[in-house]
Amino acid sequence: MAKASDVKNGNVLRFNGELVQVEEFLHRTPGNLRAFYQARMRNVKSGKLVEYRFRTDEEVDIARVETSDYQYLYEDGDALVVMDNTTYDQHNVPKALFGSAVKFLKEGMNVIVAFESEEPIMGTIPGSAELEITYTEPAVKGDTSTGALKNATVETGAEIRVPLFINIGDKVKVDTATGSYVERVKA
Repeated sequence: MAKASDVKNGNVLRFNGELVQVEEFLHRTPGNLRAFYQARMRNVKSGKLVEYRFRTDEEVDIARVETSDYQYLYEDGDALVVMDNTTYDQHNVPKALFGSAVKFLKEGMNVIVAFESEEPIMGTIPGSAELEITYTEPAVKGDTSTGALKNATVETGAEIRVPLFINIGDKVKVDTATGSYVERVKA
């Protein structure tokens, strides 16, 4: 067990039987009162925000979390099969850990997965992905209003909005967090 003073931003704690990641950890000394630590933490599984005040000498359970790079291989039902880039071990990781960005995941992409005692608890994919447009309506001549967008389907099956000049076969850069078009990629 560690003391509250050992906690840093980004640590994963076992708090009330749940795993939470520390987003903000501040030391407060209000006037003539005792000092304490104000913590803002996010539940790893549910994503709910938890705020708590730790006494300076309070014991906390810092979880041992190992984070590593993995290569995404394929989808298997509600799980993604990923391979460790150093040991070539394969793991099944629940799709839900990656959130809505999972629809932009292409085979062969590198992802980051955090494990706590052999159980995957967090997953992140790169901030942007280069994907090929598999279907989009052709632009209508004369429809050149500034910033006009049309629907397009990318190779992973996700739908995004792209500018009118984008055609089938073009590669585009997509922001995986928001699902928005960034730019056309030169071939």
